[in-house]
Amino acid sequence: MKSLSLFSLRSVVKKEFRQIRRDKRSLAFMIFLPAFQLLLFGFALNFDVKHIPLAVVDEDGSRTSRDLVDKFRTTEYFDLEAVLPKTAAIDPLMAREDIRAALVIPPRFAEDLLAGRSPAVQVLVDGSNAMSGSTAAGYVGAILQRYSQKITFEALARRGYPGVTLPLEAEVRVWYNPELRSAKFLIPGLMAFILMVIVTISTAFSVVREKERGTMDQIRVSSLRPGELIIGKMIPYALISLAAAHLVLLLGQVLFGIGIRGSYPLLLLAMVLFVSGALGQGLLISSITRTQQVAFLLAVLTTMLPTFILSGFVFPIRNMPPVIQGITYLVPGRYFLAALRAIILKGAGLPAIWEQFLFLAAFAALSLGASAVRLGRGEREPRPRRRRDRA
Repeated sequence: MKSLSLFSLRSVVKKEFRQIRRDKRSLAFMIFLPAFQLLLFGFALNFDVKHIPLAVVDEDGSRTSRDLVDKFRTTEYFDLEAVLPKTAAIDPLMAREDIRAALVIPPRFAEDLLAGRSPAVQVLVDGSNAMSGSTAAGYVGAILQRYSQKITFEALARRGYPGVTLPLEAEVRVWYNPELRSAKFLIPGLMAFILMVIVTISTAFSVVREKERGTMDQIRVSSLRPGELIIGKMIPYALISLAAAHLVLLLGQVLFGIGIRGSYPLLLLAMVLFVSGALGQGLLISSITRTQQVAFLLAVLTTMLPTFILSGFVFPIRNMPPVIQGITYLVPGRYFLAALRAIILKGAGLPAIWEQFLFLAAFAALSLGASAVRLGRGEREPRPRRRRDRA
């Protein structure tokens, strides 16, 4: 096989840059849309459950019950929206979503506590949203547990046991994300999602656009080889995609305070491998389709849903059924996302994530090789001969 011609390669690259510069929509699609999506998803997607609207039905009205209500009032996880006279008033408010949780303190609450009995405090939680409902129930349980411990220690102190402590005390330290901000978890996933979708869709239009304009036939009869065509079309989109990726990193640092803890060259290598694979997938799609509409639909179906659902971006892979977990091994966003979170958030090195790089390299090699084979086969396809009309 002859070596690639630098002159032919440079001609293809110049032609692609000229075509991208003329197509302002494609350029804006690749540069500004990733930044816009980062702003939109970064601020809109938030798994932090705070300021849950709460209603209280205090049927005891004692100082002790008011002290319990203050425990909910002084935390950032609940906002006391209403103090209701009876439990029947809870249902209309929760049906209108004016409140998400309700606390019902029974009569003789303080009296039962002083007598050593255990009064039952009723907690009602809106379970229409399973995530926020389970989180709210956990918050309520934690507050009630701390209040119960406080009451127990006070009762023991009154009985002459002031030095009693819990037999086991947990000291929790959160690594990599001490504030437990969901933005730090989501931004690397957004970068993988945005790059996969934008790069593949933009590249899928490249060869299809040549087919629709009729210039693909001119390319096929020229001396240009499939490798030169692929590399020449890849270089402009790869450079623009890497620029968009760095813009996303910059916005993540400025707006969300997410810096790069690990090695930047390692991060750049992961981006190059992933972008190369996405470019190869886009070229493969464009080589098997004939219209931009079909190319767009195929690119969206093979990138958006798998990357969003099956890469671990939003839903943990370990919670999926075993069959679905097996399918996730075919999603390249899974490996890129794992490498991003390890490098950006944890500062991990190559020994910890070498498997991710191996899968990314395999994805890039397979997609680029398949697109080269497909485009080369397209060159060798004979053209249909025109039938001469008989007089």
